[in-house]
Amino acid sequence: MLRVDHASVYFAARDKRTIHALDKVSLTIPEGSFVVALGTSGCGKSTLLNAMAGFLPLSEGSITLDGRAIDGPGADRGVVFQKDTLLPWKSVLDNVALGLKFAGVSRAARQERARDLLRLVGLEDFADAAPYELSGGMRQRVGIARALAPDPAILLMDEPFGALDSMTREQMQELLVSVWQRSGKRIFFITHSIEEALFLGTQVIVMSPRPGRIVARFDLDFVKTFVRDRDERAIKTSPLFAALREEIRAIVHQSEDLRRAAE
Repeated sequence: MLRVDHASVYFAARDKRTIHALDKVSLTIPEGSFVVALGTSGCGKSTLLNAMAGFLPLSEGSITLDGRAIDGPGADRGVVFQKDTLLPWKSVLDNVALGLKFAGVSRAARQERARDLLRLVGLEDFADAAPYELSGGMRQRVGIARALAPDPAILLMDEPFGALDSMTREQMQELLVSVWQRSGKRIFFITHSIEEALFLGTQVIVMSPRPGRIVARFDLDFVKTFVRDRDERAIKTSPLFAALREEIRAIVHQSEDLRRAAE
């Protein structure tokens, strides 16, 4: 599993202040789980993800993946950001295969892997297209396929659907559930949307404003119900879904009120 143990992060600001971004966060992400981090801006969600990805060193604590310490970026972690980072001069196929190229995989093998992943995300007919010919949702599908290409142990997703319109966002949520189900990957997903968190997560963690701490955890099965029944509307209109949405909203607002009172 991916294990975060008492992770803290301090930043040195330009005005020489020390910013306490993350405070003693502990979390485990077992194989096959879908963990969603939720909280207001500045609560340390992205800091936590960047530390998991190896982009950011911890000030205190440790992060391990399947028993190995994370001390830098690696192919065992795939990352998808809110804004796609596709190379506009390369085809969709070559964008998906890019990491495999850097890893020294032969052209034939990496293209075969890339085509398999494009089928997984429903873009097999756009392999030769340029990224600028695709919609925002389609570009994010390419980003997901590219992150999966090296067969990582976990997929780290930093608000990947935040910039999409509501209809495309729902379609991408359903696609991601399908990818998670079919690939068996662990996923750590960041969002500002309570509804998105409840729908996708097997576990939802709620984080406090800076310094980021986990203030609540919810073990859920809405996404497993969707995998079984494929009825998103019934899930999102259920009394339990609505009750949990309001409970989490109250926790988020209470944390924000406490932060403002402390300023």
